[in-house]
Amino acid sequence: MANGKDQTIFNTVMNEQNQGHVTRKHLFTRLEKQLGVPVVSYFTSFRYPVMIDSADVDIIEGVLQKMDLSKGFALCINSPGGDGLAAERIINVALLHF
Repeated sequence: MANGKDQTIFNTVMNEQNQGHVTRKHLFTRLEKQLGVPVVSYFTSFRYPVMIDSADVDIIEGVLQKMDLSKGFALCINSPGGDGLAAERIINVALLHF
């Protein structure tokens, strides 16, 4: 039977492997402090067939519209691919809010 420390390490590894929100939250908080601007992140799955598509553009634009971006922002995208036109639209939407 695994002890508590082994279980904690296992849970940490699984969170990192699954790219859970808990894994990234502290990293983005640190990144925002270092950059001095809000960080907007968009992640798709590397495990399941989920890639960038046109509906994502509207979601990102909606998020950006609700934020105070007067100091600028950093956009972090992590995806194995998807629709090239949708990716271009995301960049254009980001530039409109920059």
